[in-house]
Amino acid sequence: MVRLSFQVHDRSMATVAAARPAVHHRARRRRRWALVIVIVLLVISNIVANRVIPQWAYVPWNLSMAGLLLYVSTRGGAGPVAIGLGIRHWHRPVGVGLLLVGSTALVFALGMIIPATQNAFLDTRIGDATLGQMLFIVLVQIPLGTVVLEEVAFRGVLPALIGGAPAIRWRWVPVLGASFLFGLWHILPSMGIGNANAAVGQTLGTNPWITTTAAVLSMTAAGVLMCVMARVGKGIKTTMLLHWATNSLGFFAAWLLLQ
Repeated sequence: MVRLSFQVHDRSMATVAAARPAVHHRARRRRRWALVIVIVLLVISNIVANRVIPQWAYVPWNLSMAGLLLYVSTRGGAGPVAIGLGIRHWHRPVGVGLLLVGSTALVFALGMIIPATQNAFLDTRIGDATLGQMLFIVLVQIPLGTVVLEEVAFRGVLPALIGGAPAIRWRWVPVLGASFLFGLWHILPSMGIGNANAAVGQTLGTNPWITTTAAVLSMTAAGVLMCVMARVGKGIKTTMLLHWATNSLGFFAAWLLLQ
């Protein structure tokens, strides 16, 4: 009886060991398919948001896309915790993020005061926005329409599906891959920036190939830096706050200088 029980145990262990490679293979395949779907969705979303839908649809479209990416990522084996968006873990990510917001505000305030750096904030794309329009852009459009989607996608979902979100573990391949895609994401928004932004026009000129290439490279580098911040803060809530600060406070500074 003892020998028979050992034989049964050995057979069951062998069966489990034989099944593990198949389980891992299915998990990898599911994750790869999820990665392909996410990239395709981001390409479609980028074109639709920048060239198709009216301005009022920008926020609901991008929020819906962020939710869809989370769903696909979860089905692919990388849920909210795996991408650095765990609900229970918020003290450190939010605390680090608020420190970065304060630092960004200080840097922007100094940049507005110093005459030599004021041109960096001058952007004709702001136009003659009213106070109400400025507040909507700073408090609604940027955080809900830009920050949520981009941070979920490029600091959470993409690196997690490639090999590990930086908030959870640092791996160069996922970080560089997601950051390069973040750079490509800015091709359409950066077209014409040489004519719109005084500092960019003075530095790089107005050739669209040069300014767009510079935008892709700079945003790739910014993507790596944001991944570093996600690692420091142990969550993408940190980069959401930092992203909001750079975009919204930058817009606010430019609006003030144009008044």
